[in-house]
Amino acid sequence: MQEILPQIYIESGYPGVTLGAINWVHGLVLIDAPFRQEDVRSWRSALLNLGGGVDRLLVNLDAHLDRTLGVRLMDCSVVGHEQIAQVFRSRPLTFKAQPSDSGAVWELYENLGSVRWAPPEITFTDQLHINWDPLPLVLEYHPGCCPAAIWAVLPEHGAIFVGDAVTTGQPPFLAMADITAWLGTLDQLLTKYANFIFISGRGGVVRSDQVRQQIKWLQKVEQSLEKLAQKNAHPEDTVSLVPKLLGDVSSDKQMADLFERRLANGLAQYYQRHYGSSLASPSGN
Repeated sequence: MQEILPQIYIESGYPGVTLGAINWVHGLVLIDAPFRQEDVRSWRSALLNLGGGVDRLLVNLDAHLDRTLGVRLMDCSVVGHEQIAQVFRSRPLTFKAQPSDSGAVWELYENLGSVRWAPPEITFTDQLHINWDPLPLVLEYHPGCCPAAIWAVLPEHGAIFVGDAVTTGQPPFLAMADITAWLGTLDQLLTKYANFIFISGRGGVVRSDQVRQQIKWLQKVEQSLEKLAQKNAHPEDTVSLVPKLLGDVSSDKQMADLFERRLANGLAQYYQRHYGSSLASPSGN
């Protein structure tokens, strides 16, 4: 666990997403959760050493499985965007690990067992203030990387948890993305929050130049898909884009297979959602 600012901690040692903890007198505000049971136990034990108040509140930055599978085991109240609640209502009541090609980190691990979801008990639409301290935490809705994405902003501390809006050393998830909206949120990050510390949900503290790199990469993705659409290509043809796009964001050979699946799946689904209705059938009809 790393203290990046007084009473503000991050943890990047568990598989999945970067976790956060804000230690206030009233209690702990937690950002996301590990997905493995043993990691949840370890994380809860580490949090006990922080002291502070007895209350616990967990913030889910979006509905991705990597950050929501372990939420129920954290045994605390949960807050998230109203669209997260909608996502949970569309899922089976119990998660059972099955083969998937989404490229999520949880797919690398066996024996996850059956997991019951913990939908957020507190939801909001645009903004929510948490006043557990004289210096508030503000939750803000920032769609782009996915429909239910939010940021956790500490205005007085100059820190912001941005979830999957920024990823480093790996491709982001594109399947449910809106790249135009995503680029808008990243531009806001570099202007409105220019002097803040950015905490990525997959990579910890990131620099402004890394945000700019992600902007350029997303623009390249958008341009590449547009060119395929102009050729009347089909979703499966997006796999041709994977080698170059992946090489631009990751050189991690150990995770190469997972990242290739993530990018291939994301590109195909994004293309289908955004261009599918305008494509001609293979027969030309």
